[in-house]
Amino acid sequence: MSKGTVLVVGSNGDKLELRDGKSAAIGTYLNEMVVPVMALVNAGYEIVLATPSGARPILDEVSVSASHFNNDEKAFQTALEFFNTYPAIVKPRTLSSVVEEGLDKYAAMFVPGGHAPIIDISQNADVGTILRHFHEKGLPTALLCHGPITLIASVPEMTAFRAALERDDMTAAKTAGKGWQYAGYQMTIFSNDEEKIAEDQLLHGKMKFYVGDALQAAGGIVTSNTQVFEPHVTQDRELITGQNPRSDHAIADALLKALAG
Repeated sequence: MSKGTVLVVGSNGDKLELRDGKSAAIGTYLNEMVVPVMALVNAGYEIVLATPSGARPILDEVSVSASHFNNDEKAFQTALEFFNTYPAIVKPRTLSSVVEEGLDKYAAMFVPGGHAPIIDISQNADVGTILRHFHEKGLPTALLCHGPITLIASVPEMTAFRAALERDDMTAAKTAGKGWQYAGYQMTIFSNDEEKIAEDQLLHGKMKFYVGDALQAAGGIVTSNTQVFEPHVTQDRELITGQNPRSDHAIADALLKALAG
């Protein structure tokens, strides 16, 4: 018998606009989606994956590697097969249909990372509605790596907030971010130090804004591991956030404990 249903909010993003007219091919990280989702399934939870378009998330090619599974080839192949065959991932729903149907059946929500959430779900009105529901109900809300940037979809003046971030006007961003439901929450996200490494080695360009700065501008209390790319998870009330890809197992554990508690 199912223990409940968890809503996984996924991105359809695959191209990140950078500064100076550059762009980079990105996507969702395989381990960041599959490790927590497999843990939920194995613990007896049902999964509903929803994306803006209803299409499957596009994997970041960098993530399709055993290196993100401690160089365990078997674990990597198991994860890849799960992503390619698990019914809820193969046939997602649209975010709009999930909102229209009603959110009361969901026990928790989870958002995986990769740079993809920056593109679409962090400025999606349906995601804002979903976040407000889970906040009001005090239900576990878990987001991993770049996934926590999705939280800004619930900023009351989200369009103005986003525009201020992209023109590097943090004063205007703080003004537009007033009234955010997560202001004063402890949280973590892919750190600026980690992002600078990603800019150099993966993106080959500069981000329009750093995701940690965005959460701070909205009123979040952002913490990070002093060592880059080492696991770090924070939990404050219903909000559970993980810093980077290596936080995948830790955030799965924290989410399962929150659901059980």
